[in-house]
Amino acid sequence: MSNSEFLSDVSDQHGVSPRRLAAALRTAESELAIVAWVSPEALTKAARIGSVTPQSQLVEICGIIDRIIPWAGSAPTAYAWYRSQSLPSFGDATAEELVRQGWSNKLHAYLDRLKDGGFA
Repeated sequence: MSNSEFLSDVSDQHGVSPRRLAAALRTAESELAIVAWVSPEALTKAARIGSVTPQSQLVEICGIIDRIIPWAGSAPTAYAWYRSQSLPSFGDATAEELVRQGWSNKLHAYLDRLKDGGFA
């Protein structure tokens, strides 16, 4: 993932800040926990926020949202796409479902293809 302005905006000295990310996406931290597939405590307790698992999940989500912002027009709209847009190339799974299944690399390849003018 690139060092994007979006990632900078939602990060602090410990990494991706769940509070800042939730605010940027106009959602609740409890919803982010569901989307990131971590416990709510992993995003709310200071001792756990910087742990590898929640941070790696949040960075992955941010990386995909960052790629969608230019097309979607805003972070909240990109987040809505991430959570709800069916992707025909993946049997109508959403980006969220693909990340959860460990197919982030395939999702990034799909986004590369779209960026290069390919078909969905």
